Amino acid sequence: MKKNICVNIILGTACLAAAAGAFAQTYPDKPITLIAPFAPGASADGVARVVARELSQAVGKPVVVENRAGAGGTTGLIALAHAAPDGYTLAIGATGAISVNQHLPDAAPLDPKKQLVPIAKLADIPLVLVASQKSGLKTLGDVGPASVKEKGINYGTSGQFTSHHLAGVLYGSLINATMVAVPYRGSAPALTDVMAGQIPLAIVDLTSAIGAIKGGKVTPLAVTSAKRATAAPDVPTIAESGHAGYAAGGWLGLFAPAGTPPAIVESLSARVKSILASPKVVSEFGTLAVEPAYLNAADFSTFIDLETTKWGAVVKQVGTIQR
Repeated sequence: MKKNICVNIILGTACLAAAAGAFAQTYPDKPITLIAPFAPGASADGVARVVARELSQAVGKPVVVENRAGAGGTTGLIALAHAAPDGYTLAIGATGAISVNQHLPDAAPLDPKKQLVPIAKLADIPLVLVASQKSGLKTLGDVGPASVKEKGINYGTSGQFTSHHLAGVLYGSLINATMVAVPYRGSAPALTDVMAGQIPLAIVDLTSAIGAIKGGKVTPLAVTSAKRATAAPDVPTIAESGHAGYAAGGWLGLFAPAGTPPAIVESLSARVKSILASPKVVSEFGTLAVEPAYLNAADFSTFIDLETTKWGAVVKQVGTIQR
């Protein structure tokens, strides 16, 4: 009897595997929806549209971008989590929604580890620390002494608990300085106040700041990414400015609902790898001031685990500062 049960289990598993393989071979046979959890016009939305266009050409079916902005990028991912795990609904996920949100006291109801499947890492989004020309801050080394002198230094961010905010907290802890985050509704208004001299510093995405940097309207002190940004090669990293190991840029990845067949995940990941290697895409990402940064599904999952641990510790530090 037990032998028959084992045989049935083995046969059943083999049938399921064969069915999944056959499904993957015919995939896709209809349009794919790509959820972009950001407002139209944002750099992340631009990445979504480039990927959608190229993926459509690669699979031979339309890939339609659907904007579902809200809750720091989690609204669209919650919708993804409730979609059928058949490869026909995908989404772009960013640092905050994937690795920060779950640590927040008012976290949106999303568990990326259980509800989503990483397909591939797509891009790094360099952030840049810029100073007002009225602040007197010329280099990164000026920030610590200014903080001591003023008993704290304000820096604009795109909102509380965003990667911009937490990048400043992490940097402040390294130099033992009091960095006071001033939240704005996005990088653009924070940058506007830096240019006007209303605040001395801001950490904003490079996409928003590149025009002001090239126009000499702000002083770029450092990028927060692990390596220099292609769009601003003359701006040093925080790591090379005396803080080895510092890396706090944002990133974007492609996700599917949990339960999506592994064969489909692998197929999509391989196509994304080819897309990100295209000179045309590299150039378009450069225009958006983001960096292609492919990782396959397994490596991306490991990367997310590390990021989630890192940002969880920084969020706890924010709580200590606020108390």
